[in-house]
Amino acid sequence: MSRIRAQRVAEQMKKEIAELIRTELKDPGLGFITVTRVELTSDLQHAKVYASVLGDRDAKVHTMDALTRAAGFLRGEVSRRLRMRMTPDMVFKLDESGEYSAHIETVLRKIKSSGDGLSSVQEDVDESAGRGE
Repeated sequence: MSRIRAQRVAEQMKKEIAELIRTELKDPGLGFITVTRVELTSDLQHAKVYASVLGDRDAKVHTMDALTRAAGFLRGEVSRRLRMRMTPDMVFKLDESGEYSAHIETVLRKIKSSGDGLSSVQEDVDESAGRGE
């Protein structure tokens, strides 16, 4: 299989999974989800579906659990919609890159706004490192 085909299938899977989550899943544990990307192996057997979730840590855990429970349903529907003989096994991963970039942007704004505010920025970085962010 060519890598280009795997990329095209991954992009189409991303669109279909996002649509299915939005319209078909009725799990009360689902929060506000955005499917950010799908990484597909070149043999189309395994897929990592990255999703960002709006909310606190608890909401993220509940949403990822709900997605894991719905993986079989989503796999079957993706198979039907894309007319694939073999549909990849899907593993859902939490994508926190948006939150990380927002944190970096905040730190950079503080540096820009305070002329010599490196000590306050260092304190913010130390705090976020202590919390495991």
